[in-house]
Amino acid sequence: MTVTHRMPAEWAEHEGCLMAWPVRPDLWGDTLAEAKREYAEVARAIAQFEPVTMAVPPGRGDEARAMCGDAVRVVELPMDDSWFRDSAPIFVLDAEGRRAGVDFRFNAWGRKHHPWEADDRIAALLLEHLDVPAIRSEMILEGGAITVDGEGTLITTEQCLLHPNRNPGMSREEIEAELKDRLGVTKVIWLPYGGLLDTETDGHVDGVCAFAAPGKVVVQLPADPAHPDYARMRANRAVLEHSTDALGRRFEIVDVPQAAFVEVDGREVEVGYLNHYLANGAVVVPVAGHPEDEGALAVLAEAYPGRKVVGVRARAVAWGGGGIHCITQQIPAARG
Repeated sequence: MTVTHRMPAEWAEHEGCLMAWPVRPDLWGDTLAEAKREYAEVARAIAQFEPVTMAVPPGRGDEARAMCGDAVRVVELPMDDSWFRDSAPIFVLDAEGRRAGVDFRFNAWGRKHHPWEADDRIAALLLEHLDVPAIRSEMILEGGAITVDGEGTLITTEQCLLHPNRNPGMSREEIEAELKDRLGVTKVIWLPYGGLLDTETDGHVDGVCAFAAPGKVVVQLPADPAHPDYARMRANRAVLEHSTDALGRRFEIVDVPQAAFVEVDGREVEVGYLNHYLANGAVVVPVAGHPEDEGALAVLAEAYPGRKVVGVRARAVAWGGGGIHCITQQIPAARG
């Protein structure tokens, strides 16, 4: 196979960040106002380090502009939901550094929310708006289901990518071949588990681990034996301990033992520190206003030396089913 495009690692230089404004009352319910405040705070935090474009449904631009401020660019496009890690294009670069966007199919995490047709089309609209060539894939894939090192290695979870509500007509080998073909990876590492409580995405990898540097992975490893993922995350870690990356390197593993459970609108949710966004020169991390925040921020500061660690309250985002990584999508800087 000849690799024509490759997905850069998230720590590579960004031209900017894409986000989408939360407006769906059937998803957010009574937390919608708080979700808007948190999305705006995340956008303002990232905008200190790189340009942010906030997509909003037609007619909602004034609200987003007022809450996000002048540093955030607002564009109106038809869409259903506000999780651009999963519905926006995944950007790749060719050998000359020219940018393209892979437009994977999207089915609302296994047809969990209706409608989703606009979100299945949003990647193509964004690429047209940005004047970036599109590479179409018929495979269903969300960006939160993968993490890459930009040097040929991709990590995912069996719990998500092999779930029958995504690509029931594709075998594991066919899914792996499509990942290699579209994203330019040469090795796929399959972890058995996503989060047990992550029923919304069926176990995205961005809730359990992330590449922090070549050969270096940050993993969730809850310290409390009563945590529902205590044993599952140790099984994931064991896979990484016995794996090598595409270049044959053993992994340096950084454990994040903290876990923050908080009550939001009468329901207990976990604010996942692993679900962070790497901006140019920074790590923007979801926090809960919980004593565990400080320890997690310290671990991530050590994992990402030279980057400013910025904690942003994301309790309502967690209630909605994700974190800061889930609501952002980086646009890598083109070189050609």
